[in-house]
Amino acid sequence: MNKAITEGVTFQPPAFANGLDVWSSGDGTPGSDTYHNAANAAFVSADQDFGGCLEIQKQTTVTQLRYMGETPILPGCYLQITARVKCLSGIFPSVRVAAWAGGAGGAAVTGIPLTATSVSITTYGTIAEVKAIVGTGARTGVDLPWGTAPLYGHFGIDLTGANGGVVRVDDIEIEDVSNVFLGDRIGMVDVLDYGAVGDGVTDNVAAFEAADAAAAGREVYVPAGIYALTDHMTFENRVRFEGTLTLPDDKQLLLLKNYDLANYEDAFGDRVLAFKKAFQVLMDFSDHESLDLCGRRIRLTEPLDMQAAVNNRTVFASRRVVRNGQFQVDPDASWDTEEVTSLGTYDANDPKALTNVANASNILVGSLVEGVGVGREVYVSEVNASQSSVTLSEPLYAAGGTQVFTFKRFKYIMDFSGFDTLSQFTLDSIEFQCSGISSAIMLAQTGVIFHIKDCFITRPADRGITSPGRGCQGMLIDRCNWNSEDTGLPVEDRTTIGFNSNSNDVKIRDNRIVRFKHFAVIGGTGSVISGNHWFQGDSEVDGIRTAGIVFTRTNVKSLITGNYIDNSYIEWTNEHESDPDFANQLPFGGLTVTGNVFTVNDVAPWFRFLVVKPFGTGFYIHGLSVISNAFKALNGWIDRVDGVDTSFAELNYNSMRNITFEGNTYDGITTEVYNPLRQTHTETSEQVHWSIDLAPRLPFGGKSRFVESLVPLGAITDENDTRITEFPYVLVGQGDGDQVRVTWPHAAKGTITIMARMDRPD
Repeated sequence: MNKAITEGVTFQPPAFANGLDVWSSGDGTPGSDTYHNAANAAFVSADQDFGGCLEIQKQTTVTQLRYMGETPILPGCYLQITARVKCLSGIFPSVRVAAWAGGAGGAAVTGIPLTATSVSITTYGTIAEVKAIVGTGARTGVDLPWGTAPLYGHFGIDLTGANGGVVRVDDIEIEDVSNVFLGDRIGMVDVLDYGAVGDGVTDNVAAFEAADAAAAGREVYVPAGIYALTDHMTFENRVRFEGTLTLPDDKQLLLLKNYDLANYEDAFGDRVLAFKKAFQVLMDFSDHESLDLCGRRIRLTEPLDMQAAVNNRTVFASRRVVRNGQFQVDPDASWDTEEVTSLGTYDANDPKALTNVANASNILVGSLVEGVGVGREVYVSEVNASQSSVTLSEPLYAAGGTQVFTFKRFKYIMDFSGFDTLSQFTLDSIEFQCSGISSAIMLAQTGVIFHIKDCFITRPADRGITSPGRGCQGMLIDRCNWNSEDTGLPVEDRTTIGFNSNSNDVKIRDNRIVRFKHFAVIGGTGSVISGNHWFQGDSEVDGIRTAGIVFTRTNVKSLITGNYIDNSYIEWTNEHESDPDFANQLPFGGLTVTGNVFTVNDVAPWFRFLVVKPFGTGFYIHGLSVISNAFKALNGWIDRVDGVDTSFAELNYNSMRNITFEGNTYDGITTEVYNPLRQTHTETSEQVHWSIDLAPRLPFGGKSRFVESLVPLGAITDENDTRITEFPYVLVGQGDGDQVRVTWPHAAKGTITIMARMDRPD
């Protein structure tokens, strides 16, 4: 850049031959004395070295020579002042480039350097050349860094030292040398040119703002150094960082044109801090909907408190995305689980509260609650230390009274629990390398549509995704890969859980899940679970298996469709009910299991693929469809695919409604179950009453409760082989409840097919 060429700016003062009335013997300001007709000075037209020049006899301690024209000081423009001086006689003086700086309104600017280094003249007739560079930026090689306050200068020289010497001064030169400093940064605006100082102390907000305002579409350049900022800074233009910034935690750096982690890392010099500051902007500025991690790995030695990074809000409900990167956990004590035991009281009439909790202030929000009568995946949603109370994410099924509870606070790579509400937030194409040290993600207390897609959750120490409250409403988990830390352990020793949910409408689609204790503990309703493959086996012979999906509500109105359910099962409970005995609540129901592939190998015969576990008495099933699934056992047979865990209670089989088991295929299964059940029965001798045993082919060992049809296969005859034309009647629930009795008008023999049910369809 050269302003004289590009913009026609004039820097060069006139030659002395044009008159001395523009050359001041003072500071150069209007009204100061000039060398025109001065007694101690004259123009010399023909010097052997200089041609035309000014001859001065030094008569004052500091003899000044200043051009009275206002030489402009422009950001990004660097001027070199050159003077050549020789001594003819008398005492040798010293010479230096000197100036006066003018600011707004013609006022003198103070506090900046106005003189350069002096050069001593030591012999007569020898030319001493002095140079100095002046400009706005404090760059290496700039002798007079003036910042942005001066608007112009009066430039020249000072003669210092003893008086009496006679000197001649060649025409003073002022030239634009900006290209020396800009080099290949042509087209950029350098913050140094606007007064920035990279000393780690000086506040540079004003300088950065001025540079950005001047850029007008060009790139802003922040050279090497440490630049302190004390307030928010917004760059409207692209910015390139070689230097780094310091910025208070509650202040933001906004990069409107190149907002991504790479540029924030350049700005702050630390990748973790860069992520926090970039996330801060993502959650507080409307121009960006996503933060690109640029494929970078962020190594962590402590959990990321996501709300603390934002700092100024606890509620956020606009779409935001963090994508395309990796978090890796390094060992540190900050990842250790914090465990507290405390005495507390539970009352089923206040189902999500613990009261009279000793030392409640020691209990951390997000802690897993353990104790007698506590179901799986119950967390602390809120702590009120002043009231000695704790709010729970789910009710407890049998914990009435006072007992000692254990509270375990796992540590998470991304911990959103500080947000009261976080909605429409997405994590996309991110790997969480937990390394068996940390868990991956903890959700906010409330929120709608937390979306995790195309992510890898690798070796979480305890949990993949935890919902301590209702931040899982409408949660979406799509196309993620889950690898457990417990992969090498026998099933019975595993402790890690993929995720839990407490609210409705989660969608779990197309994931791959390897060897967790449970893939999901689902507390809400309205779930869609499709296209996933979870497998939980081990190499143990006749080993046990755990549930891949655990439902903790009775009426789940959920779909399990098109999954590969490998060496695990579906468990259906009501463990998150404070009064688990059936009263006025809905029964088990609303579950559709269709088009799945179920596989198991090397297990004991009592293994089941679908297990209902009532935690209280009186429950029945109203609405279950198990249709078009493929059930297969390898390396041994299992008795059946369905079962009831009666650890707490049995089902009420007399109230069953709308249960369908049909279109399934069975391989390696001893007893195939159907509802409705088509069964053929033959009586070879004449009997009035035909007893047809449906056990054990009805689901869950149910009772015979309804006959849809009865069809003779061939003639039904009496003792004379005469065809009986009268139709029989049937009685259900006979014997132990699993038989149907067909009664003829008189003794008969023959073959019939009946279609019987263990439920009533009405």
